[in-house]
Amino acid sequence: MDFSQINYFAVLAAALSTFVLGGLWYSPILFGKAWMRVNNFSDVDVAAFSKARMFGWAFVFAIVMSLNLAMFLAAPGTNATWGMAAGGLAGFGWVAMGVAIIGVFENRSWGYIAINGGYMIVAFVVMGAILGAWR
Repeated sequence: MDFSQINYFAVLAAALSTFVLGGLWYSPILFGKAWMRVNNFSDVDVAAFSKARMFGWAFVFAIVMSLNLAMFLAAPGTNATWGMAAGGLAGFGWVAMGVAIIGVFENRSWGYIAINGGYMIVAFVVMGAILGAWR
């Protein structure tokens, strides 16, 4: 692997995009209330979560995901279209299916699987678009 082919600013931007998307995805505008319902969370529960722990670790994990996807997209011919396709394939075939496997074994609802798996698919498409376009 030639790490000189990776645009680390694009990796950072792609990682940060998961926060923008997540803020919208898990807001009351989209799936926030449904996500709370399928997890049996109340507003009080969510307010009590450690924001520093949650966002700190989420950022570390988002950097790892983005860097990993960037390694797969490091070929010179990569563009935004291929980045989106590869992101979609990884998001659906690996991440969402991983969420589904864990969800099934934890006896989670299909709503839980769809909300969290759907977020990961869209997040990987967006990350792939950024990484593919910003070479």
